[in-house]
Amino acid sequence: MLFAFLFALSLLEEQDPKGVLVAKDSAQPGYTLIAPLNSSFIQLVDLDGKIKHSWKVEGRPGGAVYLEEKGALLRSRQVEPNPRFHGGGIGGRLEKISWDGNLLWDFELATVELTLHHDFCRLPNGNLLAIAWEHLEPEDVRALGRDPQYIDEEGLWTDVVLEIEPSEGGGGNIVWQWRSAEHLLQDRDDKLANYGKPADHPGRIDINADVRFLPKQESAEERQRREAREREMKRLGYTGGDDHKPANSAAKAGPKITADWLHTNGISYFADEQLIALSAPHLGEIWIIDHATTMAEASGEQGGRRGKGGALLYRWGSPRNYGMGGRSAKTLFYQHHPTFVPTAQGLTLLLFNNGSNRPLQEYSSVEQILLPFRSSEGFVREAGKPFGPAEPLWIYKDPERFFSAFISGAERLANGNTLICEGAKGRVFEVTPAGEIVWDYWSPHGGDLQPSEQGGKAPPRALFRATRIAPDDARLRGLF
Repeated sequence: MLFAFLFALSLLEEQDPKGVLVAKDSAQPGYTLIAPLNSSFIQLVDLDGKIKHSWKVEGRPGGAVYLEEKGALLRSRQVEPNPRFHGGGIGGRLEKISWDGNLLWDFELATVELTLHHDFCRLPNGNLLAIAWEHLEPEDVRALGRDPQYIDEEGLWTDVVLEIEPSEGGGGNIVWQWRSAEHLLQDRDDKLANYGKPADHPGRIDINADVRFLPKQESAEERQRREAREREMKRLGYTGGDDHKPANSAAKAGPKITADWLHTNGISYFADEQLIALSAPHLGEIWIIDHATTMAEASGEQGGRRGKGGALLYRWGSPRNYGMGGRSAKTLFYQHHPTFVPTAQGLTLLLFNNGSNRPLQEYSSVEQILLPFRSSEGFVREAGKPFGPAEPLWIYKDPERFFSAFISGAERLANGNTLICEGAKGRVFEVTPAGEIVWDYWSPHGGDLQPSEQGGKAPPRALFRATRIAPDDARLRGLF
């Protein structure tokens, strides 16, 4: 179970292997970019595990790191102290750093109203898409139809997607945004404008989705397991950025709640169709929205390439969130890192399904799903049924040996293999389509920074993600 896993991880990490355990000829050639969450160094390591290049960076890592032209890094960095927000994945600043470690560009957004966190991606036009927390006061949350017994004293942190146009020399302008707060739904009060039944409006987000199915009572054993789990996750700081402070006595009697109810931790872009994929792990869902909208269209549910404005075009992982299934239909458990992968069969998404709180046994899996998408029609769904698919197109799992309760990611490589980052252990490994491990690396790096109080207490060698860079990649041309 999760508590046992995390407890063992914290006690036995130094006994974990280090370096390369497996290196077969069928592994994708290249270098692996790693950025330990508790380190001021970012490394490119070769297939023998040797450091090919290292960047010394300032400040605490915030989340994602990407390699850009001429060997520059684009990274998320924590702004400390943050005036309001806290928890795993917190950032507040984006930085571009040259091959030799000089700051080329930065953009900061870390206020009491908005703070960047977790992930971002570069668009074809050079702009950036980034995730930010947006704060709503408790009275505003109540006016949106949130069940009053589940309103945290910190209000609600809804997520926003921002398109940032970088300015030469530093800073940038926000030229587009999508606010999840503008696409909420509630069925408690028919006098409010956002009233509706979730099953009738699958493009909207139920503001009570995270608490609607909480158990009303729990056994003594269940309570002990939950409390042990909460203590350890609170210690690590990966409970979604909250201290699990109950809002009132009603909340104290049952499972505790958090202002960070979505905790969106991943973003991916598919330029051909102007689609954005988002991971909302606290709801156990992957969402896809339309980027081909104006700012005004993104705030409503009309317009754009798909005619639905900023409404969710597709969602997958927990269909009961929109009234289309029970608990047994849930397939995602605190997932991370959705990425679009075009294939001969059609457009797919690859994702890391962490498996935290998975029924019967907690284990991680990497899954590739074939999206029910046709360019001429968009996302299709049979009336009265949830979005497909019913099963993944491809899956990798090893229930007895592969589990990371938080962080982590996966990417499809040019040779068809999949690079997997088992983040909590600092492990990166490559598997073939048949599931054979052809490269297995346990990072020895990290731990030179003390755990952050505001940003989570990940294990010393933990990795948010890892990326493989081909030896002939244009971004490295002339640098080695």
